[in-house]
Amino acid sequence: MAFDAIFQPIQIGNLTIRNRVVSTAHAEVHATDGGMTTDRYVKYYEEKAKGGCGLCICGGSSVVSIDSPQGWWSSVNLSTDRIIPHFQNLADAVHKHGGKIMIQITHMGRRSRWDGFDWPTLVSPSGIREPVHRSTCKTIEEEEIWRIIGDFAQAARRAKEGGLDGVELSAVHQHLVDQFWSPRVNKRTDQWGGSFENRMRFGMEVLKAVRAEVGDDFVVGMRICGDEFHPDGLSHDDMKQIAAYYDATGKVDFFGVVGSGCDTHDTLANVIPNMAYPPEPFLHLAAGIKEVVKAPVIHAQNIKDPNQAERILEGGYVDLVGMTRAHIADPHLIAKIKMDQVDQIKQCVGANYCIDRQYQGLDVLCIQNAATSREYMGLPHIIEQTEGKKRKVVVVGGGPGGMEAARVAAERGHDVTLFEASDQLGGQITTAAKAPQRDQIAGITRWFQLELDRLKVDQRLGSRADEATILDLRPDIVVLATGGRPYLEQHEEWGYSDNAEESLVVSTWDILNGKVEPGKNVLIYDALCEFSGMSAADYLADKGAKVEIVTDDIKPGAAVGGTTFPTYYRSLYQKEVIMTSDMMLHKVYREGDSLVAVLENEYTGTQEERVVDQVVVENGVRPDEALYYALKDRSRNKGQVDLEALYAIKPQPCLSEEGDEPLLFRLGDCTAPRNTHAAIYDALRLCKDF
Repeated sequence: MAFDAIFQPIQIGNLTIRNRVVSTAHAEVHATDGGMTTDRYVKYYEEKAKGGCGLCICGGSSVVSIDSPQGWWSSVNLSTDRIIPHFQNLADAVHKHGGKIMIQITHMGRRSRWDGFDWPTLVSPSGIREPVHRSTCKTIEEEEIWRIIGDFAQAARRAKEGGLDGVELSAVHQHLVDQFWSPRVNKRTDQWGGSFENRMRFGMEVLKAVRAEVGDDFVVGMRICGDEFHPDGLSHDDMKQIAAYYDATGKVDFFGVVGSGCDTHDTLANVIPNMAYPPEPFLHLAAGIKEVVKAPVIHAQNIKDPNQAERILEGGYVDLVGMTRAHIADPHLIAKIKMDQVDQIKQCVGANYCIDRQYQGLDVLCIQNAATSREYMGLPHIIEQTEGKKRKVVVVGGGPGGMEAARVAAERGHDVTLFEASDQLGGQITTAAKAPQRDQIAGITRWFQLELDRLKVDQRLGSRADEATILDLRPDIVVLATGGRPYLEQHEEWGYSDNAEESLVVSTWDILNGKVEPGKNVLIYDALCEFSGMSAADYLADKGAKVEIVTDDIKPGAAVGGTTFPTYYRSLYQKEVIMTSDMMLHKVYREGDSLVAVLENEYTGTQEERVVDQVVVENGVRPDEALYYALKDRSRNKGQVDLEALYAIKPQPCLSEEGDEPLLFRLGDCTAPRNTHAAIYDALRLCKDF
């Protein structure tokens, strides 16, 4: 096989893992009812096991103590015996498909928030505040240290009694264990700080207590950092010394190694590398740890495709590869490799929609796979052919929603025609991919293109469908995914005109698509603070323009997620882009050969002027509704969607009704502007029952 190394079994403790691929611990934000692994949680991991994943480590940052709050990200709560029967359900679901399941356990120390739920008193070795959460904390007392050590042991017992295969002690991301390790945080002078052995003591006592509770026949691993990337923190050499120290006890069955601390916004972006990073950027850190330990080493950071994983394993850099976001994008990744369907793998593009939602306390979802995390609702990863009538389906619009609608309808066995006005598929994905840090998002379109070709969808590119063209095909169902257009006419004072030569403002689409030449001195007004404005600023600065990005929000890129905005900021600061907040674009007027942008402070009402040669506006989109209204009265359902059925993931009632006129549906931005995931979700939940 081309992937022999991936499919080699491996022994971890007394446990045999069927292959070398792991879904590593991450906070799913799925545990409910006080942190229990309820049906949604179970089915999320069962799907990965069904798809062939060798080992799932669930429950990133699952808490062992009641003073380490779990509610902010709905993590698993191991501080109570209530969790045991829930674990039994989880273990049974994974084991019946041949997979193994462990859980990460931790005390977050200072790395949380205190202002909610039980309003806890946060603790850390020396009471030093954490930058990311801005959380104050107390200096932990001796009695609390021993209490929490005991809590770790009891949490491990609950995992074992629940039938899980092991626990992973979190000593990474500046949780309490590695807060004790790091001289950046631990300034103590007692037995818990100062010397190397003293700083290691808390983690060592946790490990001893856990082992004493669960015995030698239960897997216990540690997740550690390979380098904190702080001048006053733990270096790679420090972490090699720490790993060797714990490995020498013989009590650690495996090490999971990641690069970078994450107690600042900048380092947080390193931990889950987005598409701006190269492949496996911190593999060398994991390989360095492997050189000094006997226990198997797992590494998971930006390993997204099977060829990459095979190369890493063949090279002996690590023993197992974590492909966590890869399994969020496609939980059937391993099964598709085994069936020689590598081209059908929906490969992660590093958009970080999943993890950025998690850092907002929202459930983990995939930008391109709407079934992920919704398995409990009945949304399928594998679309089955209909047993009913074969229909003629016409889809208009080749953006993400239209491509998903065409794919799902074709998988159902219907005759599908897809119209796209441009000469390529992708829609706004194609535009987004033009930005310097966003090129990998084009992978979404590449996968859809391969699937539509495989399913023999009639793709009519460069063809703008009208009412007559569509009705001439005598369709049973018409799905409109015609998207929208930049919304520049909202304020008359901006001076937008449909006549490009007269318009005083241009859109971010015009810039990224190359429709308009970049100016030399450019003001970008970004009313959304999402990706488009930041991407346009990065693109223009890359072309040599002097750029100022202005927003009336709290900061440029305010709606870009926590693992993503730092990569933009690094680039924009390096290119000397000026970032201005709290200012709205009041008016644009021409003065000689220049443009004058009048900005107004929302709070004071004072105005400032910028003399530039180009004004770029990002103000979202307006639905392209012309074709919808042309077809609405010719449709059997008048274009209406039964929302109760849609939200319940049930078939549209009109599908069972007969009639001469076609059914008409619209989705994505031509209904209401949202995002890529929303368009794909609408398409899947609507079209899966065609």
